Amino acid sequence: MIKLYIDFISKELSIAPWQVEHTIELFQDGATIPFISRYRKERTGSLDEVQIFEIKQLYQKFEELEKRKKSVIESIDSQGKLTEELLERIGQIVDIQQLEDLYLPFRPKRKTRASIAKSRGLEPLAEKLLSGRVNDIFAEAKRFIVDEVPDVETALCGARDIIAERISDTEKVRGELRGYMLQRGYVTSKESRSGDKVEEAYKFKNYFDYNEKVTTIPSHRILAILRASSLGVLNAKIDINSDTAHTIIKRNFIPSNINYSKAQYEQIELAVDDSYKRLIHPSLENEIFNILKEKADVEAIRVFGDNLRQLLLSPPVGQKRTLAIDPGFRTGCKVVCLDAQGKLLANETIYPHPPVNEKIQAMKKISRLVESHKIEVIAIGNGTAGRETEAFIKRIALPREVRVYSVSEDGASVYSASAISREEFPDYDVTVRGAVSIGRRLMDPLAELVKIDPKSIGVGQYQHDVDQKMLKEKLDSTVESCVNSVGVNLNTASKHLLSYVSGIGPQLAAAIVEYRENNGPFASREEIKNVKRVGDKVFEQCAGFLRIPTAENPLDNSAVHPERYDLVRKMAADCGVSVKELIDNEGVRSTIKLDRYVDEKVGLPTLNDIMAELAKPGRDPRSIIKVFEFSDEVQSLEDVKPGMVLPGIVTNITNFGAFVDIGIKQNGLIHISQLSDSYVSNPADILKIHQQLQVKVLSVDYDREKIALTLKGL
Repeated sequence: MIKLYIDFISKELSIAPWQVEHTIELFQDGATIPFISRYRKERTGSLDEVQIFEIKQLYQKFEELEKRKKSVIESIDSQGKLTEELLERIGQIVDIQQLEDLYLPFRPKRKTRASIAKSRGLEPLAEKLLSGRVNDIFAEAKRFIVDEVPDVETALCGARDIIAERISDTEKVRGELRGYMLQRGYVTSKESRSGDKVEEAYKFKNYFDYNEKVTTIPSHRILAILRASSLGVLNAKIDINSDTAHTIIKRNFIPSNINYSKAQYEQIELAVDDSYKRLIHPSLENEIFNILKEKADVEAIRVFGDNLRQLLLSPPVGQKRTLAIDPGFRTGCKVVCLDAQGKLLANETIYPHPPVNEKIQAMKKISRLVESHKIEVIAIGNGTAGRETEAFIKRIALPREVRVYSVSEDGASVYSASAISREEFPDYDVTVRGAVSIGRRLMDPLAELVKIDPKSIGVGQYQHDVDQKMLKEKLDSTVESCVNSVGVNLNTASKHLLSYVSGIGPQLAAAIVEYRENNGPFASREEIKNVKRVGDKVFEQCAGFLRIPTAENPLDNSAVHPERYDLVRKMAADCGVSVKELIDNEGVRSTIKLDRYVDEKVGLPTLNDIMAELAKPGRDPRSIIKVFEFSDEVQSLEDVKPGMVLPGIVTNITNFGAFVDIGIKQNGLIHISQLSDSYVSNPADILKIHQQLQVKVLSVDYDREKIALTLKGL
């Protein structure tokens, strides 16, 4: 990566150039983001995962820019127009749009009005108009009359077309106008009367006559406007002051040292107006919308990633024998029993609700299953019939220690119909698979949700409208980060969970599981090297994130990397104890002087991490799950009344507010203006996914099925 790009990334992210350079070197050496952030703090100056991800994105962006520069240089060179000055200018460019502006005059063009005029021999007339060396432009134009140019006006029109294209191709014109549109432009939208999409149009009625500054329009609004435009229900534009635009064009294109006659200037002004309206404004308008879209994508994807992280790191109930229910009315409730490792033990169907109403039989089945499988917790899906099923279960005389939890069903149907679920449960139908997924996501949300496409989990904002490649990269990175921050039990993890461990991936994960099935549990981290294609590099990247609770070496069940085992042994030996005693005895650890162990490879950041890990080896960083109960007053939308104060759970956070489940099908929205009595700039600053809270009902639109909530005054 050349110094130009390193300096740009450094300035853009407010990070020292050496930190950027070292991070890029680590990427080039095959290191992953979790590995770099956890185990190479000395190399990066303790950059966190967010900063490292941003460096990676910009690094990839500049790699693409380099490819484009090479293509542009080859194209200009093939035309015989490449100069040392051009080559130097291209080399100093860090913005793709600046490169395209420079290349525009050299870009091979399709048939245009200007190219047609040139083919008719009118370029000399355009040159004379621009030079100001014509006494009588009409007389001059007559000299160009031929069969394809029948009169003076046709000749002048062709000359203006050539001038208009030159104006549009002028780098300074486009650069200043683009800047003006970005700083002074307005996004405007009007209702489109051309389509018949009445239902879609109704959703976007707030934008039927709308305008907002380009500099202030938030991501969710631009995404909404662009979606409505693509559906044909809105006409969206970027408006600027056209007089100012003309002034900018003239200042950057028309030489100030030429005295044009009135007739000549009128022709040039017509060309300027045509160039702006026909060529420049439409082109720059598309560019501005693309810039706004990219910024909106980045913001929406950031929100999605933050929400996904919170969801994946939701508190697990742990390894408990679980009864899970996928509720339903007509088709009944699918019931499964799982052992503490999530293995399917039994499945039944009960019909406690209308139209069947077999309540007594259902109670007997549940009681028998709870007793025979020594059930510790019950997970109930929160979809259709979820509230009714929860109320029914709580009426059964269950052992006091059996706790009942409502579990989000988002994505469960996607999993149950997936190839992954068919592979896990080839002999069971989708309803049983769905119930298993509900139970397992209570036991360990992270281990189960990694099997589902993150876009199907329901915590995004316009996720189908944003750049899908960028979205996938962010979500995959988020899942990888969560999996590695928690750590993975090498002897129990599914291949899907293992595939997200740093340096492993799907193929190696399958190979690890196969080795485990054929050879029994891994006795140590080192043993993973026996798996085919797990070499030193893979081991370096993954080992610190793998856990073996039964290993002889207690460090194998910690986040201490094997490359630092000798260091920990030395610490223990210096203290006159074993490694296990060092871990178990806080008093011994407190006597260690870390400065003694600093060298050219290991600094205080790594040493502090090691000491923190020795204090809690293998401990799950996630919090403890809490039982939650919705209000019995509310069973349907009709029960919700303004003024009610209800318990709820945050299900999604966006830039404009948060959605809250209050126990019915329709989630309520706390608009950002209703989150606090004081100003809130970002809802994520005060709320988290799955947070339990009390909300007040502001209003209910029963026709549109919308509920407005508030936290003010609570």
